[in-house]
Amino acid sequence: MRIRLLEQVRAGCKAVAEQATHIQIDVDRIPAYAAALSISEATRPAHDPECHFLNHGDDTAAYFITLDAINFGSGYFPHLRKHTGRSGYFMVAGCLTEHFEQYGPISARDLIRVTAADCTRIFEQDPGNAPIKELMRLFARALNELGAYLQTNFGGSFTGLIAAAGTSAERLMQLLIKMPCFNDVAQLNGVEVPFFKRAQLTAADLALAFNAIGPGRFEDLDHLTIFADNLVPHVLRVDKILRYPAKLCSRIDAGNLIAAGSREEIEIRACALHAVELIKAALNESGQPINAMTLDFFLWNRGQQPAYKSIPRHRTRTLFY
Repeated sequence: MRIRLLEQVRAGCKAVAEQATHIQIDVDRIPAYAAALSISEATRPAHDPECHFLNHGDDTAAYFITLDAINFGSGYFPHLRKHTGRSGYFMVAGCLTEHFEQYGPISARDLIRVTAADCTRIFEQDPGNAPIKELMRLFARALNELGAYLQTNFGGSFTGLIAAAGTSAERLMQLLIKMPCFNDVAQLNGVEVPFFKRAQLTAADLALAFNAIGPGRFEDLDHLTIFADNLVPHVLRVDKILRYPAKLCSRIDAGNLIAAGSREEIEIRACALHAVELIKAALNESGQPINAMTLDFFLWNRGQQPAYKSIPRHRTRTLFY
């Protein structure tokens, strides 16, 4: 029986987009926008070898599952201590890579025992920084959850978790969202709006790391949606595909936090996801086949360019991105 999680994601986000009161998708701009995208660049996503632990077999699989368990915190990143030239994400990924290179993978048993102080040390942070202290507690909680889940259900094996998915990204999602820190579902007017950002991203990251073979072989990657966070919506806002009201723009530009679970925050993520579905459809209809996962990597990397980084994006303190 089909799991249908991804259909729920798409349907929920489409429903939010169609009833949105804050964020609007400029549907009329999408055909020209899609036609102008450099699809040749979009179809060759790859992990940065300087910041990711690649080419180490099963240890690389353990790395990406561990990384995606803590692949959140963008609302805290303005306070994060970073190496020169690194964004918040690449700081976290790079520090975890250095830890793996020096000590090897963190076993499930050790993940269960990880503390906020351990995270502060691994990620080279200031223990006196209040927002980062909170983030390190959340990192420890997520790693503890992951370790306990692996230990209880898969004998502590990262590859056992992947094998249980049976080459289905959607099945891997179903397994991962049994952990609260991966169960990325919002509530709007009493209706569940699922995103499952990091659960989807885990499958995508493994596929890229292993060139879609071995632990990275998933036969349904084309079914994934984008990984709804705060950067792809920002790119679409700057590119005038998403329209934000002036008051919300002013709050974002001023660095004010957008509350997790607020209508504005849910609409930003849902409208971005649905807008990319429309962009994907426009590209496919024009004879340029592409999936949402590839578009997400393309737009996310586009957001690393100075023109996008010079404009503030929305910040929300949440476990999910």
